[in-house]
Amino acid sequence: MPRCPSCGRGGFKDHHAVAMHMSQPKSGCNTWVNNLVHLQESLALPSSAGRPRRDATPDATVPMDIDQEFPPPDSLADSYAEPDNPNPSTWNHSQCNGFYSEQFEGAAQSYGHGDTFMDKFNRDEFSDARKSNLYYPFACRNEWELALWLLRSGLSMKAIDAFLSLPIVKLLSLSFSTARDLRGRAELLPSGPRWRSTEIKLSHPTKHPVLLYWRDALECIAWIFNHPSFRDQLDLIPERLYTSDAKLCRVYTEWMTGDEAWHMQSQLPEGATLIGTILSSDKTNITNICGGRVAHPLLISLANIKMSTRLKLSSRSFMLTALLPVPKFVHKNKLLDPVKKAAQFGVMLPDTKGNLRYCFTPLAGYIVDTPEAAMLACVGGKTSPITMAMFKQFGDPFRHEPRTAATTLAQLSVVKSKVDPADLQAFFREAQRFHLNGVSDPFWRNFPLSCPSIFITPELLHYIHKESWDHNVQWCLNIVGESEVDFRFSVLQPTAGLRHFKGGISKLNQVTGRVHRDVQRYLIGIIACAAPSEVTAAIRALMDFRYRVQAYRISDDDIHLISAALSEFHANKDTIIEHGGRLGKGKKVINNWHIPKLELMQGIAPSIKRVGVTIQWTADTTEHAHISEIKTPAGSTNNNNYDPQICRYLDRAEKCRAFELATSLHEQEDQTALSDSGRSEDDRSDLSDDEDNDNDNAAQPFGPSNLARPSTNYFTISARLSAKQAGTIPSPLRSFVHAVTITHSFEFFAQQVSEKLRFWQRITAYRPDDVTDMPAHPTQSDSVQVAQVS
Repeated sequence: MPRCPSCGRGGFKDHHAVAMHMSQPKSGCNTWVNNLVHLQESLALPSSAGRPRRDATPDATVPMDIDQEFPPPDSLADSYAEPDNPNPSTWNHSQCNGFYSEQFEGAAQSYGHGDTFMDKFNRDEFSDARKSNLYYPFACRNEWELALWLLRSGLSMKAIDAFLSLPIVKLLSLSFSTARDLRGRAELLPSGPRWRSTEIKLSHPTKHPVLLYWRDALECIAWIFNHPSFRDQLDLIPERLYTSDAKLCRVYTEWMTGDEAWHMQSQLPEGATLIGTILSSDKTNITNICGGRVAHPLLISLANIKMSTRLKLSSRSFMLTALLPVPKFVHKNKLLDPVKKAAQFGVMLPDTKGNLRYCFTPLAGYIVDTPEAAMLACVGGKTSPITMAMFKQFGDPFRHEPRTAATTLAQLSVVKSKVDPADLQAFFREAQRFHLNGVSDPFWRNFPLSCPSIFITPELLHYIHKESWDHNVQWCLNIVGESEVDFRFSVLQPTAGLRHFKGGISKLNQVTGRVHRDVQRYLIGIIACAAPSEVTAAIRALMDFRYRVQAYRISDDDIHLISAALSEFHANKDTIIEHGGRLGKGKKVINNWHIPKLELMQGIAPSIKRVGVTIQWTADTTEHAHISEIKTPAGSTNNNNYDPQICRYLDRAEKCRAFELATSLHEQEDQTALSDSGRSEDDRSDLSDDEDNDNDNAAQPFGPSNLARPSTNYFTISARLSAKQAGTIPSPLRSFVHAVTITHSFEFFAQQVSEKLRFWQRITAYRPDDVTDMPAHPTQSDSVQVAQVS
């Protein structure tokens, strides 16, 4: 009897019945063919057994404490073992992406072995109690899962008390009976970076004390760098990618492929590990209710995390390190002082595998919108934060001289020599002469290897998408007319996967970034033949620029096209003013190009070369992080004194996530040990060599790379199925894809096509009167059927 090759189920009538069983959308067997394709492709890859490995298992065992002081590089030889891994070759062809990679020699060496995530968990205060009960302070796994559900449910304490008081719940004999007891037990779980509070003394009286809630930024970096979720997701060695071994065309992707990472690594001691720090801050509303409830969160992450992981909201790669009080802008000197010291002197940190690395933490990027970028650069209004351009120069078709840290500090030195910074009004007036905002000591002045013109990176959400709505769309509405543009949007054919603006766009309010992107897809087609050709050319050039800079991989040739698109816009931009595109208050024509984002666009191409592609610096991730880090926790408060309750919520949530991960890893280790003990001695001896060779490449079940859904090549699957015997192919012929529309052709429709040909042959042989108008032969389109599935 035929059996399913995936689940092993038998009792099917024939192979066609097996194919029908495997094609069910809710059955796990429908991925069998796809898994075979991926397996064959992985087996076809060249073996990596002969390649030199970067990381070897350290021989030295060195205790590690995050609060421990570490010696400078000169004294490392006395305290730590020599690097365990030899320097790799600096030039090799990367087989995974087809590029030629030149790696920085001698970077990211390991010095002994430190603590892993599980080592810290096993040394917790209650680790002895967990030897007999892994889920302490909860009685068992089932009780822990119920507690975790209650803590994540969003229920109020009153609702949780009501649930726990139900008679059927009391039959479970839980170790906690109230919401307060439940949260108290959650506080006993192993903790990550701890929250602290500091009162800010102000020169003027306030209604309430101004408190700063913060966590040690270096502890947050160490937590991320050591977290098992980012195993195999950290780039530790700067590299240069080329399209060929002639090194004629560079390719830029991650931050580590840019010139700045290479330059920073060259300034560090040999063997040091470069850890790029990413910061992000922006004022956000805590709730949608009136009352002026706002927060100013400071987020931190690592530029070494691969952007495919860092940009995922579920990866939680951004940690909240401080809640800045809004009444007074608190300087970030105290908050970032540990990170500055680590960037200057270095610090020993264990990575995800527990290897100790001598880490330096310069500021790689600061994700902010345009107003806060000017504040960070210490420049006043109508001044570029990254160049020396003033507002009258924003429309120039070239990039102005960068505003480096040395330039700004030299200007501040001149101002300080004339006016005492304690005299705020006089100091501000003198600073305005240099187009500065009056901040006397920028937080980045003593941040090694950090310059505002570089770490203030282009931000797509505001620089690109918001600029498109605020300017490009308004130009089109003014030139073509609101009624005409709305009419053209309304008559468009609705398309699956794309938004349909049946009422037009001129009356839209509170437009989000998603709407900006949706309008961009239609804009050029909407204004075609309605706007003058020169205007269309200018808008199309900006649209070309906009889409090119969002690529995940940009080469030198692409950068040339990006610059050419921006030059084309500047060559045609005056026609927009001539046709009344730029209008101000009272519908008066604006005869200038004093648009800050136009000037900021000039810095995107140079920024790609220095810090990698622009898409990795988008604020979409940090804006969504405001929901998970601020707004969702605020929803569980009593709407009074938000900040401490937000911190308690985040601390409790992080403890639960870490405990859930640690217990899952413990269970898997126990299952692996149990399965190993059940093997025979011969089986263990046969597998020992393979396990030793593959130890460093062991699969991490909870890493983002293993949780990600593999991409499906439908054409490869159709090619494999075309060679199968008729009747054994899963039926009906369709692909199960969610949220997208995919069109692909299957050559294994040949059997149906042949039956259609025989049908037409019978009709043409007899030629009945009622089909005399039919064609004698099937059309060419009938030879191959194309299935559109969603």
